[in-house]
Parts: sequence; C-alpha cells; structure tokens
Amino acid sequence: MDEEYDVIVLGTGLTECILSGIMSVNGKKVLHMDRNPYYGGESSSITPLEELYKRFNLPDTPPESMGRGRDWNVDLIPKFLMANGQLVKMLLYTEVTRYLDFKVVEGSFVYKGGKIYKVPSTETEALASMKQLIKSAYCNMKPLFECPDLMGMFEKRRFRKFLVFVANFDENDPKTFEGVDPKTTTMRDVYKKFDLGQDVIDFTGHALALYRTDDYLDVPCLETVNRIKLYSESLARYGKSPYLYPLYGLGELPQGFARLSAIYGGTYMLNKPVDEIVMEGGHVVGVKSEGEVARCKQLICDPSYIPDRVRKAGQVIRVICVLSHPIKNTNDANSCQIIIPQNQVNRNSDIYVCMISYAHNVAAQGKYIAIVSTTVETSEPEAEIEPALELLEPIDQKFVAISDLYEPTDDGTESQVFASRSYDATTHFETTCNDIKDIYKRMTGSDFDFENMKRKQNDVFGEDEQ
Repeated sequence: MDEEYDVIVLGTGLTECILSGIMSVNGKKVLHMDRNPYYGGESSSITPLEELYKRFNLPDTPPESMGRGRDWNVDLIPKFLMANGQLVKMLLYTEVTRYLDFKVVEGSFVYKGGKIYKVPSTETEALASMKQLIKSAYCNMKPLFECPDLMGMFEKRRFRKFLVFVANFDENDPKTFEGVDPKTTTMRDVYKKFDLGQDVIDFTGHALALYRTDDYLDVPCLETVNRIKLYSESLARYGKSPYLYPLYGLGELPQGFARLSAIYGGTYMLNKPVDEIVMEGGHVVGVKSEGEVARCKQLICDPSYIPDRVRKAGQVIRVICVLSHPIKNTNDANSCQIIIPQNQVNRNSDIYVCMISYAHNVAAQGKYIAIVSTTVETSEPEAEIEPALELLEPIDQKFVAISDLYEPTDDGTESQVFASRSYDATTHFETTCNDIKDIYKRMTGSDFDFENMKRKQNDVFGEDEQ
C-alpha cells in the first residue's frame, strides 16, 4: 500500500465505482478502498435474508414462509435505470453490460384520488389514460361540467398538441420552438401556452418528467422538455415501460464497474479501515490505513469518510416491504413503479414505490419486494408514507430506514477532495449520473464525454473497436 497513486477512492457505492472505472480507463493509477467487507456501500444488495434482519436489528429470524435466505438480494436504495438514460449509456460505452443481465420493468403507474393508473406506454394509451384521469378529476364538479367526457376530449387535444411540440422540439433548431425560448420561458408558461389543466400538469411533471417537487415550474423549460423526451425515448426502446432492472439486484452495478477498474489496473481493498486522510497545505496527499500511507493527487469518497467536509441537506425515509402478492391494480405485474404526486397527498415532494420480485432473482419463489421512499418533511416520517403502504397491503414484513442526506461543503478544487452526494429519493439514476459528471468536471477541468469511456483499442480482452 505504500505507493503513490493518481486517485484514491474511498467507498464502493455506485458513484465511487463508476468514477473509479472512468479514471482507470483514462489511464489513471487508482487505489480503491472500502471499510466494509462487501461492495456497494449504501447502494448494496443484502444477501442472505438473515443478514437483512440483522442489519435492521429485528429480534427474530425470517420465518420458513420466506423461503431460503440465499434466494434474496434486497436493495437498500430503490432505483431503476432509464432505458435511454445516462447510466445505461455508461454501461454500454464501457461494456460493463457483459457482466450484467437486465429485465424491462413491466409498468409505471401514477396515483390519483386514492387509485393508481397506468402511465401510458403508447400514444393511444397516453390519450386513453389522460381521459380517465381527467374524467375522475372533474366528476366532483358535475354541476359545472355536466359532460366530463367532452371536457376530456378538449383536454386530449391540447395534450396531444403539447406532446407533438415536445416530440418535434430541437434545442439547436429555433424553428421548432413555436414561440418558446427554452432558456427563458418557464415551464409554467409552456403549460399556459397549451392551456393544460392542473391534473395534466401533475401527470406530466411527475410521471413523465419525473420531478420530485413543483420547483421546476418556475425555471426555464429546456430541462423539462428534455426529461419528457428522455422518458419517451426510453419507452420506445422496449415498450412496456422506460425502466430496466438488473437481475440479482442493484448491487451488481458497482461490482461491474469495479471489475472495469480492475481490468485497467485499479487496485481494490475491501475490509480496509481508513484511519486518516492526510492533508498538507490544504491539499490531500494521501490516506493512512493500519499504519501505512498511500499517497495520492486526488481523492474521491462518499460523505461518510469526510464528515467535516459535508453538510446535512435533508432526510429520506425508505421502507422495504416483503409481499406474497403483486400490487393490486397493476395487472399482476412482477415489477413496477408507482409515483404518488405531491399534490395528491398535500406534500411538497412525491412518494415513490419500486417493486421487483422473484422474477429478478432477488426474492424467493412467489415473493415480491416493494420499497417505498420519499423526502422526509415532518417529525413523523412513517406517517408520511402511509398512502403508499396502503397500496401494498397485506405486508409480510417491513424494514424501515431513515437516512440523512449529505452534500459537500465545497467543490474540492482547492483541497482535491471530491465528495459524492447521498442518494436521493428518486427511483432512477439520472441525478446520480449528474453528480458523477459534476465531480468529473471538477477533477479534470473538462466536461464529461461518454466517448472517453469507450474501452481502448486492443484492450486487455484483445478486442478491436468495431
């Protein structure tokens, strides 16, 4: 260990493993350490099931009805991959896909008025779904709207025009803007332009653009339009939903990128305590462990390794629920996502449900895992997620975790210590990928380019680029 490295990485969460892989592919000498005896950190998958019971300090052992403990791989952080999103691009460019197998998530649903509705996977479904949602919204206003179907028809036309605008939008072609300035026109004004109602706005912003809050309404619309296009492009790849999930759990992802780093010369040390981050003149120069010092020019780590350089930015509650049945009204799906928009439950942020099952090799035969998550807003977090838990009943076993969210206090350019952000409550990896790209730019001074992640010609596999 008494060597000099370009980069030392502490923690084997997904963010850290992807950056480790990127730096190794780019020719950096990397040492990757983790105090834990397993990969993944907060983004690991726990197996066997007995280990999950211990982790959450449950006094009992799993009942026989749960099946074999080793058949379980339970994610601590519930997320899916957008089929055309940044993480999938990273997997494809680095060929980490050779280590993984994926399944398409069977459906995405949105909560409205105490019920769940399928988020459409085709234009026909989109318009039919919107009609159903809008009709239910206006049923309570029958004295004013005696014909909710007619109102639905008008709303459908406006929504169709909006979807066509988004589909044709090209930020490099002003002819597609239709009077909208993507850098100054707010999304609220775009909705007004197409005369969309509140229910359609909730549906679009939270089920398609996947925002957690309504803060996006008052900022320029470019990001939102691109988010909706990403949803559409991801959906077009496989049809059922825009989401993918790896067999054997999300813990396979950091391990895949760890293999990539190792192939390009990265050194890995698990179960390795970190005694001190060595600084000289305000700059990191190394890491001390068990009496030895490994020297480095730059350091990447998760927030747990540098508590004096991060600040608390909130909390997330996550409840892992073991079920013996699929979620009601999901067409008996083996996997799905449910979004409960903030306005439906008088909150400031959405509630999410991710459900996977034995079909993904993460649970015993006939068993399902549904994980509820949201940003904590009150002093009673468990009460906040009751609307989601009610959708899952009956629940065989719950595992409740309330985690602090941390973010770095500085950008690291002076100290060369670069801390990742905690994983948020969203059910996709786009915010994680944004953090990776941000850290990369601060470390290298250049924008992240997916092309730089491609395996080098005649790499260790002896394969030429196609």
